[in-house]
Amino acid sequence: MSKPAARAAARADELRAQIDEANYRYYALDDPQLTDAEYDALLRELNELERVHPELLTLDSPTQRVGAPASERFAPYEHARPMLSLANAVRLDELRAFDERARKIAGGGVAYVCELKIDGLAIALDYRAGSLLRGGTRGDGRVGEDVSANLKTVKTIPLRLRSSAPLAASFLEVRGEVYLRKSDFERLNAQREAEGLPAFANPRNAASGGVRQLDPALTARRRLSFFAYQLAIYDETAARVDTQWDALGRLRELGFPVNPHVARGASIDEVAAYCANWERQRDELDYEIDGVVIKVDDVGLQERLGVVARDPRWAIAFKFKPREARTKLLDIVVSVGRTGTLNPNAVLQPVQIGGVTVKSATLHNADYIKSNDIRIGDSVLVTRAGDVIPRVVGPVLSERSGKERRFTMPSRCPVCGSDVDRPEGEAMSRCTNAACSAQVYERLRHFASRAAMDIEGIGDVMAQQLTELNLVRDIADTYELNESALARVPRMGPKSIENLLRNIEASKTRGLARLLYALGIRFVGTQNAQILAGDFGSIEALAAASEDELQRSEGIGPEVARSVALFFKQRANLEMIDRLREAGVVMSAPKRERHDGALRGTTFVLTGTLENLTREEATALIVAAGGKVSGSVSRKTDYVVAGSEPGTKLSKAESLGVPILDENGLRELLG
Repeated sequence: MSKPAARAAARADELRAQIDEANYRYYALDDPQLTDAEYDALLRELNELERVHPELLTLDSPTQRVGAPASERFAPYEHARPMLSLANAVRLDELRAFDERARKIAGGGVAYVCELKIDGLAIALDYRAGSLLRGGTRGDGRVGEDVSANLKTVKTIPLRLRSSAPLAASFLEVRGEVYLRKSDFERLNAQREAEGLPAFANPRNAASGGVRQLDPALTARRRLSFFAYQLAIYDETAARVDTQWDALGRLRELGFPVNPHVARGASIDEVAAYCANWERQRDELDYEIDGVVIKVDDVGLQERLGVVARDPRWAIAFKFKPREARTKLLDIVVSVGRTGTLNPNAVLQPVQIGGVTVKSATLHNADYIKSNDIRIGDSVLVTRAGDVIPRVVGPVLSERSGKERRFTMPSRCPVCGSDVDRPEGEAMSRCTNAACSAQVYERLRHFASRAAMDIEGIGDVMAQQLTELNLVRDIADTYELNESALARVPRMGPKSIENLLRNIEASKTRGLARLLYALGIRFVGTQNAQILAGDFGSIEALAAASEDELQRSEGIGPEVARSVALFFKQRANLEMIDRLREAGVVMSAPKRERHDGALRGTTFVLTGTLENLTREEATALIVAAGGKVSGSVSRKTDYVVAGSEPGTKLSKAESLGVPILDENGLRELLG
């Protein structure tokens, strides 16, 4: 063997090993280690080597396969016909070469159907006599994983076809993409962070992992969606579908969601214009797309074009510019959010992703960094989606040198130097200083809200203006506002200023319970504020209380007690309270004997709108009488108080046999 041939053979072996490992991690483990662009580049290089050196082509080459073997966690799903992947085009000349091959066999012009390439998980659905029999993943193209139970939880997949539609009684296979909407992805990550779980790197990983859960209930929690894009009919008595465009129409008639942006192209120029248009508009969609799938419209011509290796010759995927890249993690810096959360951010060696230079990316929280073993100095994969800040997906372990450094979350706030609190089981660390300059806007909004100090006139816009003009640097500054200061606020006339100052003055008499809630102490909601105000009577007594003394109040557990005690240990918080006191804010409440109320030991749930009481007033009355107000109905609930337009809490109470009261019933219990 000549030296060039030997080098080509060695490189082919190296490429096959890399691609096989990437396939296994992507399809079987849901743990990609290469970006899409890097994977595509490896596959294109191997394809070219095998074209130039056909003797290197083997039956087990990744170019002859679609993905990786199915996981053994699921039963096998054998496809009625191979579920092929698509050849990729990344340049316009490659798209035109595809068109030339199609026109050559067609002997003339070719019409195409353009479909957005949804970034999710390809699946197949098997329908018999109108009912969903089973569903599976692509797997290696021949055998996938039977995930029928999980797919039945996806609400946009019909369990039964529309009986009036043509083909409803036939033996059908429908293929499509399960995906996660961006809005649901953000909701899911917020929920996971609240539960102390690592955030998902991107919607595709969350969708893929959701379909392949062992418990269908966990799949249902992901709120997955589905678009159908291919129809195969195996019933010889059924009418033939002659074009891909007609197939999409039939899918809609059968009850399947079809992407609304599919379009026909009479020429490759129209196809190219469609691709360019959607590459510009992709961020306007509530789901991720990474390209456009172009299919020959005529089904008869599709059959004549056939398949080569693993790719149909009648379809191609035009890939958009990559929005993933590999770069160096230079450092991890911590910023403080408006609610006091400490947010670790990656400082990156600048890298181009989708035409944008990326220098920083989010790392979510300390648990995300630890669970993904991300270290300062690592080579990392970074993804960017829309206008969302880029995310670090994970390290490239094969490039680790041993000089990388582990990250530790600071114990002091990097903005104000106050203590940092991270309750056990929570994902986020927080600054405990209510006067921290990084938090002032959000704290002012909360302080002025209706359930807190109820300062009408300080809403989102006014709070933003007051903080941006540096008129309010902590919430105590609210009571130092005057006519000359407020005159600097845009669109504030004399009457508006007079009304706002009057409302600020009135808020001073709201009482200790409202003040405690308004201070934004972690875990102190309206109910806990009522309990603490009634048990301690003054803010001075509360500030001097130990954690053990705080826990003597009914309903105040160790987590709440720790948070309250830590709040009053911060010098900046005590200085701010002194300024509130000097401004004339009432900081006391009638002290009650503990546990002596008529409702001692009873748990209530409120739902709907009461006639004469607000939610806060009803809660205050119940707590003052020794009761407790919960946010959810359970077998431990003693009473549900229902007003007009109650929610699902009422029906759950009825199913559990929990006594239901109206407002008059509550007043009778209160005596």
